[in-house]
Amino acid sequence: MSTPSIAANAYASLARLTDPAAGLAKATGGEGGGFSEMLKNAIGTVAEAGKHSDAQSQSLAAGKANIVDVVTAVAETEVAVSAMVSVRDKVVQAYEEIMRMPI
Repeated sequence: MSTPSIAANAYASLARLTDPAAGLAKATGGEGGGFSEMLKNAIGTVAEAGKHSDAQSQSLAAGKANIVDVVTAVAETEVAVSAMVSVRDKVVQAYEEIMRMPI
């Protein structure tokens, strides 16, 4: 059951994950923390989305949550994980390309 609001939230989450300026500013705090901090924060965001999805699912099982909220949380987590997998694939591809470069 996909609705425009679920899609909009998913794309907004993806934009927050992939926006280098916002991610760098958040990760570095304006003082140059670097790529590792930005990556750590992105992974933390995906983990938090997963925890939120799990909490919503448990609330639904207990009869305390709305099905729409659960589906939204699961969809947002799915988009976040897909984005993280895409980033991982690009990092591996870049590493392999660097390893093929002649010295």
